[in-house]
This record gives sequence, C-alpha cells and structure tokens, in this order.
Amino acid sequence: MTFSTITAFSIKSLIASPLFMFVIIIAIMYFMMIRPQRKRQKEIENFRNGLQPGQDVVTSGGIYGKIKEVNNGVVLLEVAKGVEIRVDISVVFANPSAMQQQ
Repeated sequence: MTFSTITAFSIKSLIASPLFMFVIIIAIMYFMMIRPQRKRQKEIENFRNGLQPGQDVVTSGGIYGKIKEVNNGVVLLEVAKGVEIRVDISVVFANPSAMQQQ
C-alpha cells in the first residue's frame, strides 16, 4: 500500500462516517436557519431602540398608531385623535405602509 491509497481510503471513510454527516447537517442548519434569525432579531432590536415620537408603527396585535412618547420599555401610541394606549415596546413593529412611502 502506498501513501496515496492510504490517504484516499482515510478520506473516503471520513466522508462516509455518520459523525461527519451529523456535523455537516448541523452546519447547514446553522447557516440556513439560526444565523438569519439572529440577524432579523438584531434588526428588530435596533429598530425598537431607535423609536421616536411621531413615528408610524403597528403592534403585533394589528393596531396601527403614531408614537407619542417612549420611556422605560413602554410606548404611548395615538391610535385615533384623542385615543391613546400604552403598550410594551416588545409588541411594536415597523409600519410596512409607512416604509413603502419613504
């Protein structure tokens, strides 16, 4: 047996090993699912940290409104003239229709 046949045999057995396949599957899952989700979460967190009065937003419950004030994780939304509600900052998302107009 020469060195090249031993190396070729070792590489073929490594590729066929179940442990190697498991590592490949985990790597694919990380790059296809976990990494994009973390990126999305970071974008949402940056949006929520930059909330300012006068900005149009929508809550996770589907309530559209304009931010009146933001303090200590609570947002005061004006949903109609004279109608204001307080919501937790974690339920506030960007208003897609306001984003399209810009």
